[in-house]
Amino acid sequence: MTKILIIYTGGTIGMIKDSDTGQLSNVNFEHIYDHVPELKRLNVELGTKSFTHPIDSSEISIYHWQSLAEMIKENYVDYDGFVVLHGSDTMAYTSSALSFMFCGLKKPIILTGSQLPIGIIRTDGKENLITAIEIAATKDENNEPLIQEVAVYFDYQLFRGNRSTKDSAENFEAFRSPNYHSLANAGVNIKFENAYSFRTEKENLSVRTTINQKIGHLKLYPGINFELYKDLFDREKIDGIVLESFGSGNAPSSVLFKGLLKNFIEDGGIVLNITQCNSGSVKQGLYKTSSMFNEVGVISGGNMTTEAAVTKMMVILDPKDLEKSKMELAKDIRGEVDY
Repeated sequence: MTKILIIYTGGTIGMIKDSDTGQLSNVNFEHIYDHVPELKRLNVELGTKSFTHPIDSSEISIYHWQSLAEMIKENYVDYDGFVVLHGSDTMAYTSSALSFMFCGLKKPIILTGSQLPIGIIRTDGKENLITAIEIAATKDENNEPLIQEVAVYFDYQLFRGNRSTKDSAENFEAFRSPNYHSLANAGVNIKFENAYSFRTEKENLSVRTTINQKIGHLKLYPGINFELYKDLFDREKIDGIVLESFGSGNAPSSVLFKGLLKNFIEDGGIVLNITQCNSGSVKQGLYKTSSMFNEVGVISGGNMTTEAAVTKMMVILDPKDLEKSKMELAKDIRGEVDY
């Protein structure tokens, strides 16, 4: 029987309402069948683990990513797949981070959650949990996991983790993948889009838990006063910056801004340029207002999401090996980008 490990980190999906007080409290996932008896009908052996102190996803930190990665690594041999229950607000960040932390992954890590607590009658949590488990347990004709990457399942769709972004705070259809096809659609049957699935060329699993916290993030806006952001370009404090520019990678023609970028990069800093548009890609040099980025050495982030760009830089950027870091940031390593 296929073995799936459910890991509860916190979030709306794991809440039930006390019938006496009306207050919400965390589900004990060791008794998951009491709350979701439908799981007994799946031909899957379930194991459960929880964070010692479940957290709201807005509290997620590098420590939690490291703990989650270690938990999966420690149980990797014993289980066929993993379902991580996570608050939706930062789920795209966690799924992106995990995708870069795991190299050589050949089993599914499916993140899911809900917009309504699992103890509410109208909850979307039960369907999300049941189908996420079913997807994680699905094997191909060679008895290998059909999904072999980090993914997000929400409201009948499975997305690559580092291609997903939260799109709505109110709709059950909370996530989307603006620049990549969905990996599966759950209707009467689950239709897998195998042509879009990721497969690693690495033979062995390795997990990178060293994460660089000296990462900055700057979103441009009309009338921006770059004097206010000088400290962001301080190499003693910052190793890398994710820059969200206009359209296909454009920025205002500012002598100060160009000088800040040039000095930062010459001092060993790395700048990754992504678009702040909902979809599309950076094409540095297409317009005069983006040619400056090529001149000073800014790296094009193609069509990466903000979540993927930030977490990729946090995981990949090693100040002791800048050339390797630049090379990996400038190419697709986990199916996260097209150029």
